Amino acid sequence: MDYRDLRAHRRTGAAFYTTALTYAQYLWTRGLPARAILALARGLYTDLGRGAQPPLPVPYAALQWICTHHPPGRFLGNPRLSFQHQARRMRGPRLKTRRARAWAAWKVCATALPHLPDDEADPRPPPEPAAIADALHRHGYPGEADEWLAVIGRSGFRQPT
Repeated sequence: MDYRDLRAHRRTGAAFYTTALTYAQYLWTRGLPARAILALARGLYTDLGRGAQPPLPVPYAALQWICTHHPPGRFLGNPRLSFQHQARRMRGPRLKTRRARAWAAWKVCATALPHLPDDEADPRPPPEPAAIADALHRHGYPGEADEWLAVIGRSGFRQPT
């Protein structure tokens, strides 16, 4: 697989969503955690259409897995900072949905990678988990907030070495 597989679909719909998550898995199995996270984000922000349910789970658990199990020495970047910037700077259609998911992904990364910093130049505090869950409940898929809360509520993360 490569990026052309994503181009085979419009940036909307179940086929794009499934391809983005499949591509993320492909990148992960090739030892490319940072690129896998980027592919997960593509799926996370996909417009499936009003009232549609995702054909695969929303990738919060996959994001947590990548953050906590990335291969030592492989470039991960700072996904925590990346999702914070995405949430703050997001524009365009379905803004409330995509922003809620960016903050949800930020919290997954912040929980899994507490040693990585947020943007210290940003004076605004990130939203509390209750506000993120409320936004997911209002703007996400049915049950998405509960899925996300289950992921961030897990304990016993294995921190990367």
